[in-house]
Amino acid sequence: MILRQTSLSANIVQFCRFLRSRSFTLSVEEEATALDAMQFINYTDRQIFKLALKTVLCRNRKELNEFDILFIEYWKELSKAIDAKLKPDTKPTLKPVSRDASFKSLQSWLNGNRNNEIEQKASYSTGQNLLQKDFSVVPGEELQELMQSIRALSKRMATHLNRRYQKSTKTKLPDLRRSLRKNMRYGGELFHIVFKKPRRNRTKLVILSDVSKSMDLYASFLLQFMFAFQQVYSRIETFSFSTSLQHITPLLKQHDFSAALQVLTAQSEGWSGGTKIGESLDHFSKEYALKVLDKRTIVIILSDGWDTGSIPLLEFNMELIHKKSKKVIWLNPLAGYSLYKPEVAGMQAALPFVDIFAAVYNVESLQKLVKWL
Repeated sequence: MILRQTSLSANIVQFCRFLRSRSFTLSVEEEATALDAMQFINYTDRQIFKLALKTVLCRNRKELNEFDILFIEYWKELSKAIDAKLKPDTKPTLKPVSRDASFKSLQSWLNGNRNNEIEQKASYSTGQNLLQKDFSVVPGEELQELMQSIRALSKRMATHLNRRYQKSTKTKLPDLRRSLRKNMRYGGELFHIVFKKPRRNRTKLVILSDVSKSMDLYASFLLQFMFAFQQVYSRIETFSFSTSLQHITPLLKQHDFSAALQVLTAQSEGWSGGTKIGESLDHFSKEYALKVLDKRTIVIILSDGWDTGSIPLLEFNMELIHKKSKKVIWLNPLAGYSLYKPEVAGMQAALPFVDIFAAVYNVESLQKLVKWL
């Protein structure tokens, strides 16, 4: 049942969830952009309001074709829905609004700007949305939405890596950005046109994900990220480890993540168990390193560094992996806490052979990964 929310911002968020239920590829980032856009348009004009949402929320031709029908369906149902507004005799509590990002109640908009009731102001703050919420504290009713956001982000990042460009002398594909920059000295007149061509991306990725008990709250989200990434980016090999190592690339090539996760948890002997990072990396070095590592390979290790195995073995294999690869990135969910210090023995042994050490505990931290790739 669609509930008419008290504010325009809440209804836009609900509309985004409605589109997501109709297979639209939307993340929390698009929701925030749609809400932010309301500051710069006349949202009381229904046509302008619809075009603004259509511009932000549609990502392909199929979604463009379906949007108008779904827009009419949703807002028509909304006008009939149960009103979730405050009672007339209840005084609304106004929260401070930053950057003038306040929105009037939707009631007047739906009824031709006629408003005889108490108006409530509302603001949308990205400070507490799913983009910044720690994976370990996400409530059950938001899990599905979070997974969809991670999936959309992962595919977008993988596509971005595949669509890199470089300068070209062949006059086929104009580079508008560089052309405008080159002609700034001529007052905007285009005397020189710069061209570009797709750059052959030779970068390979190897991901080793910790699925032990201490990583239990984060493992499923990170595996969802890797699963979606691998659907778009083919030059990737994925492994999971706890007390032993498992090559899971073929498993993640399945189209259904839920089925892949069930098989993985059933097959992995140490899932949600102890952690032996040194022994797992030693297995990787002996069985897979020669096949998958070279100077074009970026190795990403997802782990909190808690290790019950051999520390010297961990140190030895981290040095070996670092020498054979282009770059080693260690992503630790605990690093998102302000008081965190990498003092455990496993992290102390690994850090000398890590090029980038960063936090990964929410969607926002995952977004930063692309700049290191």
